[in-house]
Amino acid sequence: MKIHTKDAGNAVVPKIQPQQKHGLWENMKCSRACYVMMAPYFILFFLFTVLPVAASMVLSLCYFNVLQPPSFVGLRNYTQLFLEDNIFTIAVKNTLLFAIITGPVSYFACFFFAWIINDFGPKLRSFLTVVFYAPSLCGNAYFVWLLIFSGDRYGYANSLLLHLGLITSEINWFKDSQYIMPLLIIIQLWLSLGTGFLVFIAGLQTVDKTLYEAGAIDGIRNRWQELWHITLPAMKPQLLLGAVLQITQSFAVSDISINLCGNPSVNYAGATMVTHLIDYGSIRFEMGYASAIATLLFLIMVLSNKLVNRLLRRVAD
Repeated sequence: MKIHTKDAGNAVVPKIQPQQKHGLWENMKCSRACYVMMAPYFILFFLFTVLPVAASMVLSLCYFNVLQPPSFVGLRNYTQLFLEDNIFTIAVKNTLLFAIITGPVSYFACFFFAWIINDFGPKLRSFLTVVFYAPSLCGNAYFVWLLIFSGDRYGYANSLLLHLGLITSEINWFKDSQYIMPLLIIIQLWLSLGTGFLVFIAGLQTVDKTLYEAGAIDGIRNRWQELWHITLPAMKPQLLLGAVLQITQSFAVSDISINLCGNPSVNYAGATMVTHLIDYGSIRFEMGYASAIATLLFLIMVLSNKLVNRLLRRVAD
């Protein structure tokens, strides 16, 4: 309980009674059974998530080549990243391009398809859900695009364009810098539809049907009004989860670039922050420098997540 008193400047300040100082500890003692049940997850989360992130932040201030003990270098890794590393600038530009295009487009496409398919019958809805989620189930499904965009005349894209007379010689799609980024964005969009779609279709199934009946009585007349006033507020947790998944996928693109275009790609056209991190961490073993890249990527993802959550909270409210 708070008691308000006036100080010399006539400003009202809260006064905390002595017994309130131990309120948190007393509450923790009363809920100790809950803390015991949470302990296994908390320990694993701390060991495999919190501790590696904290260690990476500390190593980002050191020179560490794995063979020798880390030596403190201050902000040298960060100054080198921003002032001397031209490849990092290309990687940041490509990563932001990936995130700006694939993140929102994939997010809205997932929700739109889930919203449409949710009205279908159970069997057709289940079949279409499997179709949309299939690319995410197959980890290396993007290799089918190698068959389509093969650099010889046997690739489907080259064969079709040659047959139509639109090109006179084969295009080496994944070795030509002007085609690399557009192709990677298309493939990433195709891959990212599955998980978000599954989250949204599950969220739509949990919306209480009686809300639509109550909305009709209150004056809601069409599906767009139902979507804005009932569906979106009822799906707030799923919308936030889908946003987190899309942000993570958009900023962590690396496998499709490395496997389709190589690392490094031609003129670094397919370089991202994660491929740059892998280059320094797994090939050059400059772990301090790689940790600086990982720390920056982590901060960008946290800030993006907070921004998207704030926007979604306004929509869902």
